[in-house]
Amino acid sequence: MRSLRGMDLRPTADRLRETLFNVVTAGNPAALEGTVWLDLYAGTGAVGIEALSRGAGEVYFVESSTRAAELVRQNLQSLEVASGYRIVKQEVVRALHKLEAENVVADFIFLDPPYRMEEAYRKTLEALAQLHILTRGTVVIAEHQKKFDPGEAFASLGRYRKLEQGDAALSFYRKLADD
Repeated sequence: MRSLRGMDLRPTADRLRETLFNVVTAGNPAALEGTVWLDLYAGTGAVGIEALSRGAGEVYFVESSTRAAELVRQNLQSLEVASGYRIVKQEVVRALHKLEAENVVADFIFLDPPYRMEEAYRKTLEALAQLHILTRGTVVIAEHQKKFDPGEAFASLGRYRKLEQGDAALSFYRKLADD
């Protein structure tokens, strides 16, 4: 998988990505079959590409950087992935509103902004809590630095699990109640 130098691209470490998928499949490899994923702040697209390789039906790669969005496209092409995805080159919160207007509903939402953009976690999680792009069953996963806590709850979105590995952590959120 290709990456870009000199940018805030930090592909999710292989071990952490493996942990992420072990948690969301809970030992059932078929659990991802046909699911819809949002890979927010997609970077290289590593998480969304992994979801596709494990049977996801559709992945929306959301990335505001033109260079990174092109990198996602190149990585998909190099792996000969021809369908089941869409690259949305737009700022994340705007893209979420656009996808909601298109009636997209996600089963899994992964967000991994550059670590220095701590405010992006709050803005994204607050937006997700208000949108109908997720249901009670949707799992939202935020990758972040272990020393940074993105927050326990955002309106109807609450954290139910946190895993730490090395300097990184994964926070898992679910909708607490239907609106």
